[in-house]
Amino acid sequence: MTTTEARKLLEQFRAGGVSREKVLRAFQAAPVADLGYAQVDTHRALRKGFPEVIYGAGKTPAQVVGIAAKLLEREQRILITRITPEHARALRKKFKRAVHHATARCVTIEKKPLKPRPGYIAVVCAGTSDLPVAEEAAVTAEIMGNRVERVSDVGVSGLHRLFGKLELVQSANVVIVVAGMEGALPSVMAGLVSRPVIAVPTSVGYGASFGGLAALLGMLNSCGSGVTVVNIDNGFGAGYAASQINALAEQGVA
Repeated sequence: MTTTEARKLLEQFRAGGVSREKVLRAFQAAPVADLGYAQVDTHRALRKGFPEVIYGAGKTPAQVVGIAAKLLEREQRILITRITPEHARALRKKFKRAVHHATARCVTIEKKPLKPRPGYIAVVCAGTSDLPVAEEAAVTAEIMGNRVERVSDVGVSGLHRLFGKLELVQSANVVIVVAGMEGALPSVMAGLVSRPVIAVPTSVGYGASFGGLAALLGMLNSCGSGVTVVNIDNGFGAGYAASQINALAEQGVA
């Protein structure tokens, strides 16, 4: 149950639409479910606005399915990241609503989709090789109730490709910029937009890119103002942060 859903439940109770017992059951649920191999945080959505996200890497398909099943006892939607094809098959077998986003290496399960917030998040991808990370960011933002506009393959080796999409990017509430190699695109983008820029370095590149370290350091040393940097290949972290910023924009705070 998210904060918004909790507020609606309380408003329904005040209006006489639901019983006191139903409200008490909703709030009396234990904040942690002990599965032995996992301590599932069942109150994450109440605190953060979205349920605990399952990180699939290192977990068996059975463990991922078990955690997902426990979350879905109470939640309307969940996100599983960094999954393998084996994880995806197990999830789709168990949950008919499971959607496998193969490029993003994610699975989403929604009982009831969220109505998208006003405005949108732009996900700008420097190269086609960066798409898995960019898609992870986009899928994360979408499942959290945001409209996402994707702009792909507009890196600095052919910067003219960006200009036809510039108005679209400039009108976004938040801009996520994903790049490998030398990681220059976020600095360029920060000089062209008045919105927050979340830079995501990827591990794409040749030897001296050091698995994304060169892009990470380049972004951390950006001369562009308003650039925030997440970890290497962390599309999920960028999508989550962008969603929180977009939620503030919806409330008229940002």
